[in-house]
Amino acid sequence: MRLPLARQLTVDRQGLGRAAQSKQSESLAPRTRGAKTTQSICPFCAVGCAQRVYSRDGQVIQIEGDPDSPISRGRLCPKGAASEQLVNNPFREYKVKYRGPYGTEWEELPLDEAMDMIAERVLETRARTWEEDGEQGGERMTLKRTLGFAHLGGATLDNEENYLIKKLFTALGAVQIENQARI
Repeated sequence: MRLPLARQLTVDRQGLGRAAQSKQSESLAPRTRGAKTTQSICPFCAVGCAQRVYSRDGQVIQIEGDPDSPISRGRLCPKGAASEQLVNNPFREYKVKYRGPYGTEWEELPLDEAMDMIAERVLETRARTWEEDGEQGGERMTLKRTLGFAHLGGATLDNEENYLIKKLFTALGAVQIENQARI
């Protein structure tokens, strides 16, 4: 058995790695070796930090910053660095929880049914609260709006998604359209 100091003096005089390596550490391999690598974008804010997502057998095993990204250069904030937990968390919900008006218990709904309920309510509210024209200062004016609903966007969306949401709610006639990133 050779002592680390003796190894450093004979094998690796500058201490660049071989002297510090043991038999056990020589046999180790990165856990991402052989895993499928997918390019992705961090979902937590609008900065758009690039990520490398490593998966094996359809299971995400590691998410790290992509050093090839001109935006983040391989760095991630604490939320981005912990995004693997977003995918593999045992408490992650896969069903829609719904509690009806005056309800006291949550019930599980299929996603399609929940989306249909939302669409029906938006269209019904728009029809009920639509203002074609109004009066201001004794003068008639065209309004073509609804004050029946509003939209507050989140900072996890990128610019393109926020642009499309703004267009959708403007087309629906909403006036109150805001984004959390601006607040």
